Amino acid sequence: MQTKPQLNKGMYDKKTLDKRTIVCLIIISILIPLTMWIGITYLDDRKYYYISLLIIVYILVPFFMVFENRQPQARELIVIACLSSISVLGRSIFFMLPAFKPMIAITIISGVTFDAESGFLVGATSAFTSNFFFGQGPWTPWQMFSLGIIGFIAGVLQRKGILKKNKISLCIFGFIITYLVYGFLMNFASLVMVSNRITKASLISVYISGVPYDTVHAVATVFFLYVLSNPMIRKLDRIRLKYGMIR
Repeated sequence: MQTKPQLNKGMYDKKTLDKRTIVCLIIISILIPLTMWIGITYLDDRKYYYISLLIIVYILVPFFMVFENRQPQARELIVIACLSSISVLGRSIFFMLPAFKPMIAITIISGVTFDAESGFLVGATSAFTSNFFFGQGPWTPWQMFSLGIIGFIAGVLQRKGILKKNKISLCIFGFIITYLVYGFLMNFASLVMVSNRITKASLISVYISGVPYDTVHAVATVFFLYVLSNPMIRKLDRIRLKYGMIR
C-alpha cells in the first residue's frame, strides 16, 4: 500500500518563519538591493546581465535549503520550471497588448501553492527568461526584483493565513500588489534609468504618468487570477500533496 509522504515538522507553522524564509527575506531586503545599487552607481547599468544572474543565484540559496535534509527530486524542479515557462508563454501570447500580461497572476499562484521562495524564483526567472524575447536591458533586474517580491509576499501571507486561496482574496491582493509593488518599483526604476537627479517633482510626475499603465496591468492581473487561480491551484495542490513536494 502506498503511503502518503511525510511532511517536515513545523512545515505549516503559521506563527514563525522558517530559516530559509528568513534567509530569503535578508537576500530580498539587503543583498539584492545592494547589488542593484552597485550596478547603477559603479557599473552604470551596463552589466545588467551579471546583476540578473546574481539575483537568480542569490534566490537559489534559500530555495535549495529545503533539500538540506533530503535529496532534491526532479519533479519538484520541473514544476517550478514549468510555471516559469507558462508565465513566459503568457507574456509572449499577449505581446500585442501592453501591460495586459498574466505574469504577476502566475507568480502569485506559485507563491500561494508552494512557498515564498518558489514564488520569488518563478517571478524572477520569468522576467529574466522572457526578456530574451522582449529585450534585455537595465530594466531586467528591476522586473526580476519586482515580480520576485510579489511571489515572496504571496507565499508568506498565505502561510500566515492572511491570504486565502480563494478567487476573491487573490484578485483583491493581485490588484493591490500590482500597484504597490510592481508599479511603485518599475516607475521608480524608469526614473533612475533616465535621470541622475531625482526630485520630488520628478517622482510625482513619473508616478502620475504611470497610472494608466499600472491600472491596465492591475486589471489584467485580476482577470488572469479570476480565470486561472482555481483550476491551477487545484491541480498544483494535488501534485504537491501526492508527491510531498516543496512546501
